Amino acid sequence: MPAPLAFHFDFISPYGYFASLRIEALAARRGRTVDWRPILLGVSVLKVMGLKPLLDTPLKGDYVRRDVLRHARRAGIRLGRDLNAPIGNPLPAARAFCWVKQHHPGLQAEMAHALYRAIWAEGRELSTPDALATISLPAGLAPAAVAEAAAGEEAARLLRDAVAASIEAGIFGSPTVVVDGEPFWGLDRLPDVEEWLRVGGW
Repeated sequence: MPAPLAFHFDFISPYGYFASLRIEALAARRGRTVDWRPILLGVSVLKVMGLKPLLDTPLKGDYVRRDVLRHARRAGIRLGRDLNAPIGNPLPAARAFCWVKQHHPGLQAEMAHALYRAIWAEGRELSTPDALATISLPAGLAPAAVAEAAAGEEAARLLRDAVAASIEAGIFGSPTVVVDGEPFWGLDRLPDVEEWLRVGGW
């Protein structure tokens, strides 16, 4: 079996959300699966690269707000989140995802979709572990157990390890898709990912 596509994403990233809606179908068309790998832009962008958050960057932030809404309209994606609203704490959602991936690996894609849907389609605030128990989770996951896990040390460690691995791999943005060691950063690179898979690289 060919290796999965490594899909690196942050739940606070609207472009990561848009890509999450397309990556599985793209992979399937080329006989691949998806390995969902969470990152934290607060670490890669702010701490490692020393840059401002995208929406706080002069000129670029205003463009991104326009671009995100433009893409959503074109793709028919409803956004329930105000792009000017505070981001909130990204850790509970990312930790919950890591815990689910560790203990219920077959549900990793469904969990990623559930969290992304709650944040971006429904505009939910998931800044606390308890908030995770209020969203629609994949069948087989107990809301109280997910909330408890997100507040625990194991989930925190799993996320730290995932973020450290992403930095070690040179990942700095969401989304980034790595195909057999070849990284493609950005929603606009998904066509390149598919063409790379089709022809075997260039």
